[in-house]
Amino acid sequence: MRLPDGREVPDLHVDPEVVSRCRALADQVTGQVMGFVGRHTTVSIERTVLRQLGFHDAGPRGIPLVNLMVDALHERGLLGKGAAFWFGWALRQGARDPMQVVERITGLPREPSALPPDEDRALREEVLVEARAAADELRRRIQSRDALREELGMGQRPHKYLIVATGNIHDDVEQARAAAQGGADIIAVIRSTAQSLLDYVPHGATTEGYGGTYATQENFRIMREALDAESRRLRRYVMLTNYASGLCMGEIAYSAAWERLDMLLNDAMYGILFRDINMKRTLCDQHFSRLVTAFAGVIINTGEDNYITTADADEGAHTVIASQFVNESFAHRAGLPDRLIGLGHSFEIDPHREDTLAREMAQALLVRTLFPGSPIKYMPPTKHKEGDIFFSHAYDVQADVVARVTGQSIQLLGMMTEAMHNPFLMDRYVALKSADYVYRAWKSMGGEIQFRRGGMVESRAAETLGKALHLLEEVADEGLFAAIGKARFGDVSRREDGGKGLAGVVEREPGYFNPFLDILEGRA
Repeated sequence: MRLPDGREVPDLHVDPEVVSRCRALADQVTGQVMGFVGRHTTVSIERTVLRQLGFHDAGPRGIPLVNLMVDALHERGLLGKGAAFWFGWALRQGARDPMQVVERITGLPREPSALPPDEDRALREEVLVEARAAADELRRRIQSRDALREELGMGQRPHKYLIVATGNIHDDVEQARAAAQGGADIIAVIRSTAQSLLDYVPHGATTEGYGGTYATQENFRIMREALDAESRRLRRYVMLTNYASGLCMGEIAYSAAWERLDMLLNDAMYGILFRDINMKRTLCDQHFSRLVTAFAGVIINTGEDNYITTADADEGAHTVIASQFVNESFAHRAGLPDRLIGLGHSFEIDPHREDTLAREMAQALLVRTLFPGSPIKYMPPTKHKEGDIFFSHAYDVQADVVARVTGQSIQLLGMMTEAMHNPFLMDRYVALKSADYVYRAWKSMGGEIQFRRGGMVESRAAETLGKALHLLEEVADEGLFAAIGKARFGDVSRREDGGKGLAGVVEREPGYFNPFLDILEGRA
């Protein structure tokens, strides 16, 4: 099979009727959810709209202005009309700068008088003009990113993806430069532990973080500018990614788009399963965040690799495939083309089992065959890593081989010290050097290898796809909310009305106003 980028991978026979049925069921699953999404907004969505209208700063005690305004509206039961409406109302009350807008909104009565129809219509038209101007400026910034990427070009696929995360953004910059000089194509700045549970985005540059560095707009700017300079020096564009998951998905997506990031970790179910964020909140927020990434040409990376860290990778392989169909459908509903849907999976079968490489080949090639136009992201082994760094290194190299042969697009490089400590610069250097060797040594093998019809690889792939079909039939019958409640994905169960953030979900009132949503969906 020849991929859109010209690479060849071994042919894998899959039943086209089963594949079509899986996609139809996934669309049925997501269609049920979109009915709920279309009737609701969230505090995070409304904060994103205000950020788009220019409210990027923080107020007293470092509280973001968007939180001050949205919290005031939510407390008064006014958020269902849309934060943009009250922004326009504040302008008509004489506000002339951001702080005056904040003062007008935080001082609203609990039952403000309705505006006459003509004034209401004029207010909306004025705010829409502001929103269009902001969208045009965002589009220009995106175009400058794309122009630099086109000018400098990218490294060969699979793109080598490396993580930096010291807690200090300025130290991260130095590590990112070193990784780029060593051959990394993508730099991922891991978020500080549990930031996904914060219902606000920290403000400004940060120099302290645990297990990662805070995702803030200023940190995005600092890293993107540093990588732009390094890209020009290397004459090779280096991509930047961060995380748009948790309770602030839309806000982080917008800030990342504004600061010209290339990728975002953005999954429909990760926050629900692994951070216990309410499913209603998550699915509303993820749709809006994906509208932003579609507008900005940002590649999303989904998180199916996480399912097989809590469940057995061999027994749970079909849940990965089923979830990828669902994630693809959600992404299409938000306007993302296949080239921006970076579906994820990982090399996690217990290495003490026999024939794991054949079974990993089957899984990786099945994903590649089902989603030929998507930039598939392949994660390295982590669950079964040991303190024996020599075994860990051999284990990582096997993942590199599978990624190369099966035509993965993005390869997160494993570190031989994964089970011991945060990787050193030398650990990253060894990972890059080994990946380069594998890419050279196996360069053309994807087009040379043929798997036997009815053999282990093809049979395993057919078995996995068949189980994925059965799971999708169950989920379509039960509904996604109920299926998650029954631990169908990742062996993790969550309640429809449980988890964090449900209080931030608001039903839209008649006349709900969100000009940014209208722009993203092409109505304005």
